[in-house]
Amino acid sequence: MTELKILAISGSLRDGSYNTALLRAARKLNPGGMTIELYRGLGDLPLYRQDLDTDSPPEPVADLRRRVAEADGLLIATPEHNASVPAALKNAIDWASRPAAESPLPGKPIAIAGASPGAFGSVRAQQALRQILASIGADVVVKPEVTVFRSHERFDGEGTLTDDFTASLLAELLTALAGTIRPLTR
Repeated sequence: MTELKILAISGSLRDGSYNTALLRAARKLNPGGMTIELYRGLGDLPLYRQDLDTDSPPEPVADLRRRVAEADGLLIATPEHNASVPAALKNAIDWASRPAAESPLPGKPIAIAGASPGAFGSVRAQQALRQILASIGADVVVKPEVTVFRSHERFDGEGTLTDDFTASLLAELLTALAGTIRPLTR
């Protein structure tokens, strides 16, 4: 069986981000058969501007597009900013989805998770992200929903996931993502 290549994108630019920690936990909980690479270039992307979207886009944009195209699937962890996705994450999606005829996102299997210290986790951000991804034709994994609420209680001081229930949901999400990708790779 071919090893699946998963690109993991954290929607947070914060040092010590719970969402980045969630992606590191996903790498440890990997059910096997996949390589999970953490994308670290979110903060390097310029704001989307069509004037820059040429045959020779800025290097961080070209790198993002290449990595998304090479990945069998994406795992996105999003915090919630003002009841929606962070601007940096939306910006990355805008760059990856252009030009529409060449975008690798339509049909791309994508799993979503998110962590927030609030009582609702990242429920509203994930809902907004699902809508954005559906509009560009991505194949979004529906279940399980991994909305880590009160995230400061589920990670230790070093950013290690300590909550067994969250770990089990995250492992299920990875299995569901692999199950979405495998039929496409046959």
